[in-house]
Amino acid sequence: MRIGMIGLGRMGGNMTRRLMKAGHQCVVFDANAKARDALAQAGAAAAPSLEGLVEALGDTPRAVWIMLPAGEITETTVERLGDLLKPGDIIIDGGNSYYKDDIRRAKMLAAKGVHYVDCGTSGGVWGIERGYCMMIGGPKEAVDHLDPIFSSLAPGTGDIPRTPGREDNDARAERGYIHAGPSGAGHFVKMVHNGIEYGLMQAYAEGFDILRNKDSKHLPEDERFTLNLPDIAEVWRRGSVISSWLLDLSASALAKDPYLESFSGYVQDSGEGRWTVEAAIEEAVPADVITSALFTRFRSRQEHTFGEKMLSAMRFGFGGHVEGQEPTDPKPKAD
Repeated sequence: MRIGMIGLGRMGGNMTRRLMKAGHQCVVFDANAKARDALAQAGAAAAPSLEGLVEALGDTPRAVWIMLPAGEITETTVERLGDLLKPGDIIIDGGNSYYKDDIRRAKMLAAKGVHYVDCGTSGGVWGIERGYCMMIGGPKEAVDHLDPIFSSLAPGTGDIPRTPGREDNDARAERGYIHAGPSGAGHFVKMVHNGIEYGLMQAYAEGFDILRNKDSKHLPEDERFTLNLPDIAEVWRRGSVISSWLLDLSASALAKDPYLESFSGYVQDSGEGRWTVEAAIEEAVPADVITSALFTRFRSRQEHTFGEKMLSAMRFGFGGHVEGQEPTDPKPKAD
């Protein structure tokens, strides 16, 4: 299948490579000429502009996947593509856009006959090898048309055992992607996914902080333990009920740097945690853990604990985020 890819950063570039490896033809554009050239050398057709990308895609129905940070740059790109594309064409936003923006954009594009698909994409820097978990919103005909793309990006069934009782359910979920519902539903599910991620990461971070401080001079001497955190993380990976990919990443970080001295403890928030808390407020759903985890990230920019270094280590592990003392930016990035 032929598809346009806009935004060739960590996620967009790797997704393009995975698609080409599966036999798809990719026409790519990025404001960074070096990023375009790198993909061209890998086999993609590089376009010098959005207009050139649309022209190179050929006849309708054309599909263009946007992998850019949420906010103005995505908004502007969607608007420009809406003017360039024709009825029957499809725009996919695979970044971390706010789901209410998706609903608005879908209505705007529908008036022009252009389909809008929102795709919450999880996988980080490992997605090129592991595949990407995708939560998709949009009209059924457009999502079905794009199925070869989603299928190639998804992890596939792998060696994960089937869940009993799912025999008559949509098999796409077992392969790592779902059509969650109408426009906005995909990014809404991904938003809550990221909110849950905040809570899980915070629980690990606090637990390891408690372990780390068991040798505190403020404790009675016979109650002090100097614990081997790399070994603890490793043993928990082996059959423990709290095993997970986040724990795998934590174990890897601790094995390389037991005291996490290379991490500042400064923890950015992508913005989706904030939106999840806002949704909980709108729905009157108590979300104590996610809200607390979000506020802890705010506090991390003022003082740093070992637990916050654990959060930084996990974010670097799955997303390649290198964090430092930087201004807060609530706009999510495509990661």
